[in-house]
Amino acid sequence: MERTKKILDGNVRVVSTLIRNLEDRIPEAKTAIGSIYPHTGKAHIIGFTGSPGAGKSTLIDALIDEYRKRGKTVGALLVDPSSPFTGGAILGDRVRMQRHATDSGVFVRSMASRGSLGGLSKSVNNAIHILDAMGKDIIIVETVGAGQQGIDIINQAHTVIVVQIPGLGDAIQTLKAGILEIADIFIINKADRDGVGKLYQELMSMLNMYNTDKYPGGWRPPIVKAGNTNNQDSFRKSVEELTDTIEAHYQNLLSKDLLGERLRRNVMIELEETLDAAILEPIVTKLMKSGEIDRIIDKILRRESDPDTIAEEIAGKYLKEHH
Repeated sequence: MERTKKILDGNVRVVSTLIRNLEDRIPEAKTAIGSIYPHTGKAHIIGFTGSPGAGKSTLIDALIDEYRKRGKTVGALLVDPSSPFTGGAILGDRVRMQRHATDSGVFVRSMASRGSLGGLSKSVNNAIHILDAMGKDIIIVETVGAGQQGIDIINQAHTVIVVQIPGLGDAIQTLKAGILEIADIFIINKADRDGVGKLYQELMSMLNMYNTDKYPGGWRPPIVKAGNTNNQDSFRKSVEELTDTIEAHYQNLLSKDLLGERLRRNVMIELEETLDAAILEPIVTKLMKSGEIDRIIDKILRRESDPDTIAEEIAGKYLKEHH
């Protein structure tokens, strides 16, 4: 197929169009994934999550620079909150990353979360496959950063990075939410602020709570500090340290034969989501086109039935029709 060849050749226009069509749920776009899928599985996928305003995008921008210096090609998927009116990404392609636009070794794309509770849109997995087939060595995925809802990144990434900043007073709340437990690497960003010592100790205390056998392959998540971007020398060194740490984690996965476990888990999650879309979406579409969905909603509002009962009735009817 001509489109597949263009994607494998790194045609930016074709890649951008396909990702947009997947976001818009154009059925024809899904067929393209099957043709490129055999060419995937080579990229190292890095996930970034953390509180909004923690400086994830700035770190990713610097990380792209560092990987390019090391001769790696990079794709970045930046998942933004959706516009409630258009469903599109509110921020669009990040302005600060447009300096990479003329670099053929870098592809940056903003994607809308489309209301996905985990901070990632359902089309992100397919976008990852596209950039993988495109030949990117490194694929970076940034989540919306919505507290507990940011944990879905663990289902996409090989290496998960949680970014925290001192002074927000939310470290313990984030810990309770469980988002810190998914980290392979912690970053304390803006480490020139007051409170960095307190935040560091909180993270260390959390790590010390667990037995060493909790950490697969003996990898205890390290804590990397990144200072202010105004101090370019210090910030550059921290980005170099982060890049080395990411590579060390990836090599640990490979050497301890743990990457396969992560890939199996990721494929299982993707399969569940795909089955959900393949089964649920046709039912909802049929109910909406027939007008039945309005009658069902009215019935529930009148308390003549409840959502669980209705859902079981619809599922039973659908399965019987397709038995």
